[in-house]
Amino acid sequence: MYAILAIYAERKVSAFIQDRYGPMETGKYGILQTVADLLKLLQKEDIVPSRANGLLFRLAPVIIFVFVFSGFAVMPVAGEWSGAALQTGVFFLLAIVSLDVVGIIMAGWSSNNKYSVLGALRSAAQIIAYEIPLTLSVLSVVVICQTLDLQVISFMQGTGQDPQYLFGIRSLGIRTEEIGGLLTWNIFKAPVLFPVWVVFFITSLAESNRSPFDLPEAESELVTGFQTEYSGFRWAMIMLAEYAMMLLVSFLGAILFFGGWNTPLPNIGSLQLAEWTSGADSVIWGAFWLITKVFLTVLIQMWVRWTLPRLRIDQLQSLGWKYLTPISIGLLFICGLYRLFMI
Repeated sequence: MYAILAIYAERKVSAFIQDRYGPMETGKYGILQTVADLLKLLQKEDIVPSRANGLLFRLAPVIIFVFVFSGFAVMPVAGEWSGAALQTGVFFLLAIVSLDVVGIIMAGWSSNNKYSVLGALRSAAQIIAYEIPLTLSVLSVVVICQTLDLQVISFMQGTGQDPQYLFGIRSLGIRTEEIGGLLTWNIFKAPVLFPVWVVFFITSLAESNRSPFDLPEAESELVTGFQTEYSGFRWAMIMLAEYAMMLLVSFLGAILFFGGWNTPLPNIGSLQLAEWTSGADSVIWGAFWLITKVFLTVLIQMWVRWTLPRLRIDQLQSLGWKYLTPISIGLLFICGLYRLFMI
């Protein structure tokens, strides 16, 4: 359901940004166009090239799909709905985000197509270049929060929770958890994390193969790259995994920087929604705030795609190695000093 809504939303967003028509004919305001496309993909013939490696060709979309969707298992949606409560949830997610490149390389090499192979090689180079600053940006949050547990990081950005999860800003003489709302989110409670989030967002676009970092697909150059030879439902699985990766990194960004499932409303009077720490209300409100933040991030990703042009491969590598990696190392050092002297 998310993929159907996201594809429809992206078509409408792109039409609005570029001042052109989006889907309008199938259903009211074209709302059934994506459903029609899905039904078409389900009915298409599953073609395997005669000179392709049949086993790897069929297995690659499944691997991409499984690796991406495994990441959602550790996402804490609410205070009482933590998913798979792993104490090393951040480490697990970083591993999952990087493993889908295995399926991409399998898809490109097994297709026995030069465009597919070039797309797979571009993907490997891109993942290596941007995995380092992505990991360092996540590690910056871990340094400040002192935990790898995503649920604990969410608790630390709320109010009315277990005191062992809370910390304040001593230099300002206040304890932000007493006020709640926006002030308890990491990006506001520790302002040094704002540039860290900028690095995280840029690298998450590269991890998701989204413009301006969609070189592994590059329709104008590689005829969709590593998935050129795929058709029907196998192609749909690859595209579904791409939209799922957008959602996954948006979840991770919301939890690490923007309070997770905590409310943006201050802990004042009748606005004390964060105090509902048990029962159905807690789950409903927690899920509502988290999903709202995630969808806003997905919308920004779509906005970027239809605004910025695609980078060349040399520009992509230069940005990753010459700029983002040194910047992320410096920010990690600053976060360590911030944790040591400010908190």
